[in-house]
Amino acid sequence: MRIGVLTAGGDCPGLNAVIRSVTHRALAAHGDEVIGFEDGFRGLLEGRYRSLDLDSVSGILARGGTILGSARLERARLREAADNAGELRAEYGLDVLIPIGGEGTLTAARMLSDAGMPVVGVPKTIDNDINGTDRTFGFDTAVTVATEAIDRLKTTAESHQRVMVVEVMGRHAGWIALEAGMAGGAHGICVPERPFDPADLVSMIEERFNRGKRFAVICVAEGAHPAKGTMEYGVGEIDKFGHERFTGIGATLARELEARLGKEARPVILGHVQRGGVPTAYDRVLAGRFGWHAVEAAHKGVFGHMTALHGTRVTMVPLADAITHLKTVPEDRMQEAESVF
Repeated sequence: MRIGVLTAGGDCPGLNAVIRSVTHRALAAHGDEVIGFEDGFRGLLEGRYRSLDLDSVSGILARGGTILGSARLERARLREAADNAGELRAEYGLDVLIPIGGEGTLTAARMLSDAGMPVVGVPKTIDNDINGTDRTFGFDTAVTVATEAIDRLKTTAESHQRVMVVEVMGRHAGWIALEAGMAGGAHGICVPERPFDPADLVSMIEERFNRGKRFAVICVAEGAHPAKGTMEYGVGEIDKFGHERFTGIGATLARELEARLGKEARPVILGHVQRGGVPTAYDRVLAGRFGWHAVEAAHKGVFGHMTALHGTRVTMVPLADAITHLKTVPEDRMQEAESVF
């Protein structure tokens, strides 16, 4: 069997662990040939790929990023790939393509699958918002990084009697903010699923100061937004990949809180530091398991599916289930978080 693998969309801790696992399982267990397309679907369209063997994936388990490179692709070019799926498969002699990526990548994978390309997807995103799987690799690393940042910021906030607003990633789902906020003991958590009222945050912070706790840390997802009419906040433009450009809720909220409280408030934007660097042990193991099961699914002919974690078991679910809607934070999880404030 000739297996093609690619990584697309934003980088994510654990991508290299999947590439390594796919290569090891394919070569050692099945005697397959593995090729890696460079820069995601762009490499697939442009004929840029290289052979992957045990030497080429040696030492990459703990490396962040992706040795194959990644890139976002305009929707028109993704449609081009789907329209030419048969020709691309024949050109590369592919028996299966294993794309590793988030919602956009899995949508493209579904398009290729519908056009006749044998596809087994592997979901990845630090946002943990892919439907059909309990967890995606990269999420644990992002939460760990954000939690450590909150731990550190609490000490400086307390020393200087400040309010710190920590903005973490999470465009449409607040999983990172929720779990990092809980793990770090943040005093407020704002997620995209529930519009917030800054007046509630002001009341909470004032109550803390009145009790002698003269600092506060608020963890806010980048996609969080205030309830209508509670404060001024602009809506960003849509980029060429269909993603909203956010206008900076962390900095805006810090200014708002400082003005209302008369106390110093500082924004801290973690940004891409959450996506880079060494993956946690949990993410390495989950990524490795996903790669292993992707190869096995290919040999069983389970195409048009992706790997998924349900409980502690890795299963296969249809790609269609992954892209119908995003997995957002449910109300009961937000209530759990509120109980520890």
